[in-house]
Amino acid sequence: MDQSRLPDCSILLLAGGRGQRMGGQDKGLIEWHGKPLVAWPHAIARPLTDDLLVSCNRNQERYAPFADRLVGDDEPNFPGPLAGIRAGLAAARHSWLMIFPCDAPLIDKALVAQLYAAAQDEPDTPIMARRGDQWEPLFCIIPVSLACAIETAWHAGERSNREILLTLGARSLDLDENDPRLANLNSPNLLEVALPRGT
Repeated sequence: MDQSRLPDCSILLLAGGRGQRMGGQDKGLIEWHGKPLVAWPHAIARPLTDDLLVSCNRNQERYAPFADRLVGDDEPNFPGPLAGIRAGLAAARHSWLMIFPCDAPLIDKALVAQLYAAAQDEPDTPIMARRGDQWEPLFCIIPVSLACAIETAWHAGERSNREILLTLGARSLDLDENDPRLANLNSPNLLEVALPRGT
């Protein structure tokens, strides 16, 4: 096995939204410093797993090079990120599913390692990043064993990943309040002001 890989961990990049803040554009494919946004978290995740998933609901042919497998929502009209997470949990081949949004190009291997290490401490408990008092529910790692509980909550009407994971006893990965790695570049203004990794 490649020693750089995280044992027993699938990674999901969420790219299935409607891109409202981007005027309906497919966020993951918007160019940022010469690459589509999805390429940045892909570059971090690719060496770390043999099960890299991308959740997308359009432009599948353009996302295919960034994933081992693509997953999509099982309901129409972009029902939100939890739909993509459900699809990822159903498809994951490993015991954990680590999740990042496609418009977070500043994540690094250290953040991945922090999430993974936190999961090792309590392997049956989801971990969510938190900055100060602000939970960051799309930067998380979920035991795949919780997929049935998440499905039950979904069918009961819950659509918030944060609320479901908190109900399931999620622990926080506490990060600095201004940690730039969790920046979501989900609007044209944010894309213009953010700098790429290492600048």
